[in-house]
Amino acid sequence: MLIRPAQAGDADALAAIYGHHVLTGFGTFEEVPPTPAEMERRRAAVADRGLPYVVAELGRKVLGFAYAAPFRPRAAYRYTVEDSVYVAPDAIGRGVGRALLVRVLDECAALGVRQVVAVIGDSGNAASIGLHTALGFEPSGVGRSLGFKHGRWVDIVWMQKALNGGDATAPEGPGVALD
Repeated sequence: MLIRPAQAGDADALAAIYGHHVLTGFGTFEEVPPTPAEMERRRAAVADRGLPYVVAELGRKVLGFAYAAPFRPRAAYRYTVEDSVYVAPDAIGRGVGRALLVRVLDECAALGVRQVVAVIGDSGNAASIGLHTALGFEPSGVGRSLGFKHGRWVDIVWMQKALNGGDATAPEGPGVALD
C-alpha cells in the first residue's frame, strides 16, 4: 500500500469514498454527498495551506484518504488542526485508516503543529475512537445529540493529541495558514 499526497485526479475516488460515508454513516454530519468538483475544491484548499491531504493506494485504486485542516479560523488556533480519515467500505479493517492517520500526524509534527483534534461523529463509532486511541489521542469530551441524521440524534466525540511538546512550551514559527 502506497500513502501519497492526494492529487486533482483523485477527486472521483474521494467523492465515492466520502459519499458512501455521507449516505450510510455518522462519521460526517453532511447529508448530501459532495460532487467530485467540490471534493477537489476542498482538497486544494487544504493543500494550498501546506497541510497534509493524503490517499492510500493499492494497485492504482484509492482505498481511503485523510487530511488535517485548520481547527478554527481565529488566529489563536493556528497551532491546532483537525484530522479527518475516510476508508472505502471494502478496505475497512485492513490498516488503511491507521496508515493514513500516521502519515498525517507525522506531517503535522514536521510542520510544528502542537495539537490535533478529532471530532468523531457518533459515540458508537468504535472503529474511529479505537484508531485515535491507539495512536495516542485522549478523550476530551462528548457533545450529546448535536446532530440529527438518519432519523436519530448523534453525538460527537472529541479527542486530542499533543505534538511537539503540546503546551509545555511556547510555539515557534507562524503556525497553520488560516482563512
